[in-house]
Amino acid sequence: MAKKISVKLILELRGSGMGRNAIARTRHISVNSVGDVFHKADENGISYEDVRDMDEDSVYRMFYPDKFVQESMYAQPDYGYVHQELKRVGVTLKLLWQEYQDQCRAAGSIPMGYTKYCKGYSDYTIVNRLTNHLEHKPGDAVEVDWSGPVMEYVDTATGEAVKVYLFVATLPYSQYSYVEPCRDMKMDSFIRAHVHMYQYFGGVATRLICDNLKTGVVSHPREGEIVLTADYEALGSHYQTAIMPAGIRRPKQKASVEGTVGKVATAVIARLRNEMFCSFDELKAAVSRKLDAFNHSSFQKREGSRYEAYLDEKPFLHPLPSIPYEIATWVYGRKVNIDFHVVFEYNRYSCPYQYARKTVDLKVTDSTVEIYSGNTRIATHNRFPSGRKNQYSTHQEDMPDRFRISPWDDVRIKNWAGAIGKYTAEVVGRIFEGVSIKEQGYNPALAVLRLSNKYSEARLEAACEFAVTNGIKKPRYHHLSSILAANQDEIYMEQKKASDRAKTPMGYLRGSDYYGGGRNDQ
Repeated sequence: MAKKISVKLILELRGSGMGRNAIARTRHISVNSVGDVFHKADENGISYEDVRDMDEDSVYRMFYPDKFVQESMYAQPDYGYVHQELKRVGVTLKLLWQEYQDQCRAAGSIPMGYTKYCKGYSDYTIVNRLTNHLEHKPGDAVEVDWSGPVMEYVDTATGEAVKVYLFVATLPYSQYSYVEPCRDMKMDSFIRAHVHMYQYFGGVATRLICDNLKTGVVSHPREGEIVLTADYEALGSHYQTAIMPAGIRRPKQKASVEGTVGKVATAVIARLRNEMFCSFDELKAAVSRKLDAFNHSSFQKREGSRYEAYLDEKPFLHPLPSIPYEIATWVYGRKVNIDFHVVFEYNRYSCPYQYARKTVDLKVTDSTVEIYSGNTRIATHNRFPSGRKNQYSTHQEDMPDRFRISPWDDVRIKNWAGAIGKYTAEVVGRIFEGVSIKEQGYNPALAVLRLSNKYSEARLEAACEFAVTNGIKKPRYHHLSSILAANQDEIYMEQKKASDRAKTPMGYLRGSDYYGGGRNDQ
């Protein structure tokens, strides 16, 4: 029940020696309300010992009988349910109040007004030591940025100090954070840090809020569409998250990560300031340990730790894709050798032999090499590990010998189709038009033509005519086989003949003049 004043709590704190101002300041109760309870307690000679065994309602009724009767008229909301629902995306206190009103009307009880409803929720959070600051919904956003302060390690080979930059990410609701040391702030490091961040969080937030870094944002006009870099946009598409750069010169739009950057400077950088690191990996391991301690340390102004709040938030994160995002590098204008292999990093990868001496593009990730001709991918290979040289990755289907053993070629197949009929020739022609290289059309075209062995050439021609005239743009074996099995070709031909007969004009009827009648009669 919503109580205007927590009378029993005030009496308990007064009994422990706290003054009026101290109680008001620490319990977020007005000084006048605390003073009123003090005055009524002194007036009636009531101390905490007198009400120790009484419940809150009974104590409140003792001090404010008129207010208690007035407040008890209203149906009391389930504020525990309200607090949990407010964590869900899109749910507001006003929406829950409207639903509460509908429930009261259905039950025939009296609903309280919106102001009283909100006050009751505020009192509930104070009594239960909860936070009602729910601007951030769990799983709704993650904020990312680079830390201003940097770290360094000593290169043992040269004795030079090497700068290390810190990528920082925070889930605003739980304040659970991720920190990754990077050798630079270039695109590859930026994207890889995001991939590792999502793995660390074990899920994906609905929105990704970033700064207007050149590695992520091409342009952020005052009006119009924000343009992201191709790699950053591809990352967002892979993880199904909306990338939303913060407004220019408006750090409050990513206040959580801005605050975390400062805390990381203390919890990580400052705590490691007296340690010397002799390698990047050594520094990275030390940062990981301090990050873990930072996330598990208790909050100063709320219950629990970042990790405990994260466990509450994690069910609201979207699941990770089955395959992590891989950074791709494009190599353009690479010549295919006469042996139908493309050279990349001293290793050779095959593509269909028809592309020998032509120019192709390579899409290279950490694990694969994909070969493209224009927008068409013509081959995919596992990438050889770094350091391997003069290795061959050859697909058997790319080799020309596979096609030379076949007695068929496209000319011979098209001639056979033309001998059956024009519609059969049309179907076979469309098959060859829909493939990248003619050899890919051999099997599907022959499968169609061999239907004539089972059903006759006349029926195959009729089935092809039926398919073409009924709007099947790319007829294949399964289309024509179904037509023939259902005798649709024969029904179609009967209907066509009937239609042709209906269009034929009636025979000529000779009159009596022809037979000698009329004026020819003598």
